[in-house]
Amino acid sequence: MATLTLENLDVDKLTDEDVAKLANRLEDDDYETAFAGLDDWHLLRAIAFQRPELVESYIHLLDLEPFDES
Repeated sequence: MATLTLENLDVDKLTDEDVAKLANRLEDDDYETAFAGLDDWHLLRAIAFQRPELVESYIHLLDLEPFDES
């Protein structure tokens, strides 16, 4: 699969393996720039909103907390 970007992200075609690779990069945090890591974080977040079952094992990487807006 080509490198994932928000522009070419087709969440319906993603596999567990695709998401695992993305999550592993985030876990390793070995990026040339901070922006590259942020790009991967945004990808994982986009996937989480559209197909949460794919990111269940990696939700800790997103640091999402439920908020009580009332």
